[in-house]
Amino acid sequence: MKPMLKLTCLAALASALSPLAALAAAPATSAAAAPEPVMVQGMGIANLDAIVVNSRAFQSAQQQRNIVYKTQIDAANARSQAINAELKVMVDKFNRDKSAAGAGQEELQQQAQAIQASQQYGQQEVNRILEPVAQSDAYVNEQIRDKLDPAIKSAMAKTRVSIVFTPNQVIGFNNAYNLSPAILTELNALIPTVNIKPPAGWEPLAVRQQRAPQQVQTPGNGR
Repeated sequence: MKPMLKLTCLAALASALSPLAALAAAPATSAAAAPEPVMVQGMGIANLDAIVVNSRAFQSAQQQRNIVYKTQIDAANARSQAINAELKVMVDKFNRDKSAAGAGQEELQQQAQAIQASQQYGQQEVNRILEPVAQSDAYVNEQIRDKLDPAIKSAMAKTRVSIVFTPNQVIGFNNAYNLSPAILTELNALIPTVNIKPPAGWEPLAVRQQRAPQQVQTPGNGR
């Protein structure tokens, strides 16, 4: 889940950016919503993304990050607002020229390309400011997900669920046990807190996986 401030769409007037993209996910179903089956055998359903973002460690990390990285977040917000103001001037001119009689299509196309280039450059600039925040978010997620598999296995053993599906893997189900609350309980016990600052030189798992084949092929590694 990478934090990112996105520049507004320029089809019409640009508007202000939201501070950070919300990390939205459906909350795990409360056990109080319905009688909880005991010692269920059979199929279970679990929303793993919702479990992660509703975990105690993730929620605590979110609060800490807003304090620790406040300087970067505020700087990204300020720069985003400034960029949007600049883009609005360009968009307003484009709309005026487009409505004017005898508007030249070539000139309008050049303006549109300039607006698009400015938008893309501005987004890259905002992303660079937020890079430490994005690294923190990736580090937190990786720590929690490292404990997700043992949490799932522990919850399955305690509820005697033999197979678990995620909602995006099935198109329908009936009488399946909602294992999300049980997994969340196990996850909170396994990892109640996490570090929000990655160590020096740390890279997300996806980057490490991409780098691994290159290291294997490097001359002098004995292969």
